[in-house]
Amino acid sequence: MFLKELISQSWQSLMRNRLRSALTMLGIVWGLASVVILLAYGQGLGGSILYAFMNMGNNVMVVWPGQTSLQAGGERAGKKVTYEYADIEAIRAEVPIVRAVSAESDFSFGYKVGTRVVSLNTRGVELPYGQMRNLKLDDGRYFNEDDFLQHRRVVILGYNAAKKTFQGAPAVGQSLEIDGQEFDVIGVMRNKIQDSMYQGPDNEDGFIPFEVFRDLRKLRDPDMIVFQPTDASLHLKALAAVREVIARRHHFDPKDEKATPTWDTIENQAGMTAFSLGLQAVLGLIGLVTLAVGGVGVMNIMLVSVTERTREIGLRKALGARKRQVLMQFLLEALVLTFAGGVVGMGLAVFLTWVIPPMPLYSALYKTANHEGDVFLHASTAVMTAAFVILSGVGIVSGFFPALKASRMDPVEALRYD
Repeated sequence: MFLKELISQSWQSLMRNRLRSALTMLGIVWGLASVVILLAYGQGLGGSILYAFMNMGNNVMVVWPGQTSLQAGGERAGKKVTYEYADIEAIRAEVPIVRAVSAESDFSFGYKVGTRVVSLNTRGVELPYGQMRNLKLDDGRYFNEDDFLQHRRVVILGYNAAKKTFQGAPAVGQSLEIDGQEFDVIGVMRNKIQDSMYQGPDNEDGFIPFEVFRDLRKLRDPDMIVFQPTDASLHLKALAAVREVIARRHHFDPKDEKATPTWDTIENQAGMTAFSLGLQAVLGLIGLVTLAVGGVGVMNIMLVSVTERTREIGLRKALGARKRQVLMQFLLEALVLTFAGGVVGMGLAVFLTWVIPPMPLYSALYKTANHEGDVFLHASTAVMTAAFVILSGVGIVSGFFPALKASRMDPVEALRYD
């Protein structure tokens, strides 16, 4: 009941000086709106960057053949490592914490449609490759087991590769020639926003079954091995196990990292997540500074209010009010003023995040109908909670020192104040 009366008195005191209170609230309104918008932008930007980075693959790890740098088993250092297809089969059989593994090789072929020839990088891949590397289709279908068993000459085109090859005409169901062999187009990839890659953007490539790729190139062994651990937390163990298998088969030290250069997207994801959180912290700090300016305005007005009400404070103390009660009254006045402005500021921020359209993060080449990869301003629960915590801190700091000054006044001196 005491707290309810104090809040009521605080509100009445602020209403006696409505214009002054409204002008002071403007600083809080704009400051809090800035905090929410900046935090929302940081969250949206960080999420979009992480999305584009991880769109390369779903917890994917890639190993390439390198050159040994350590001596092992009588083998000299400096030996070039060359993968064999049997390495893939050994990994499947001996490493249970690897969920999926695929061979991959690439080569630039000429794609002939009519009299036109377009040169495209072409990747020979296996069945698990699609889900590991997020090859989502806009039209047609992905490979099936029969495509590999029967060495079917089928091809899936990247989004831009299909445009280049068929000049914007529908590609699925059409035929084309690759290296003099007739292929059927069975799928076209969705436009893929991707800022991490190792053989160029998937949008620009063609994909064919690994067995057919080997027939075209008259080779058997892969250029690289793509695999996915059963759980992201096991990525280091999975990598060590894969290296152990390859090292045993090719007679080099499994600790020799230069023999099997690796790209670990799971480790990179942790770094990108840390970057996203750091970005949000910096933007939140900028918003906090803006809100702190509004807090200084609240502190200034409260100090003026304490000075104007010196005799009132003296009278309250003379009638038995304690220091704690006086401090609480002026602190609540500051908090009421701050949170009243905060409510308006949050409403304004939510409105602005709703009105501001998605902002393209990448070039026009990646524009998609569903705005994938764009930066959205979304005042999420986490953003609003962070803004409320910041607002509370500003309100307490802004009101505490004026309230402390009021609580320490000597009642006799206060009553003599003119």
